[in-house]
Amino acid sequence: MNEDTLTTLKILIIGESGVGKSSLLLRFTADQFNPDIGATIGVDFKVKTLTVEGNKAKLAIWDTAGQERFRTLTPSYYRGAQGVILVYDVTRRETFAKLDHWLNELETYCTRNDLVKMLVGNKIDKEDRELERDEGLKFARKHSMLFIEASAKTRDGVQCAFEELVEKILQTPGLWESVHKIRGVQLTELSQTGYGGCGAYCSLV
Repeated sequence: MNEDTLTTLKILIIGESGVGKSSLLLRFTADQFNPDIGATIGVDFKVKTLTVEGNKAKLAIWDTAGQERFRTLTPSYYRGAQGVILVYDVTRRETFAKLDHWLNELETYCTRNDLVKMLVGNKIDKEDRELERDEGLKFARKHSMLFIEASAKTRDGVQCAFEELVEKILQTPGLWESVHKIRGVQLTELSQTGYGGCGAYCSLV
């Protein structure tokens, strides 16, 4: 690890097949969008360094398959995660209905009780929306999650989702200090308005 890197964080992206998990990851790590991207087979993995409020963190991001036949491959990948992005498709209500299933799986396999969770309603660029923003926000509040709507196609909300997740993790020292100790680290507090650096795009709930 570079001397100026604060810590390495393990981030998971979970949710039903086809909600755009891989597209969000590709947009965040490579600023690309591939409309023909195929379903993830098992688990994909990418690394990206992100600087939030002057603190540099190396992100190890795991993109898990949403298909049921790959479920046996994923439990070990939950182990040690400090943050998770739970994705649903705003044009497919059935993907929203499955969120409780994913939270139950997370609770079953995750080894940290205080990991930070971010709910992302993806594909807001599409016109055939079935879920309004308030529905996602209500669910996120109920489960003490961060929340944002996003589009991997147009970039809306993607960078913000990862930045806010990492910022919240860094403000929870018990999640990462045991992994990598740094003396004299100063972390900026969240604003009193309840929003982070992305303003109205991202609600901290």
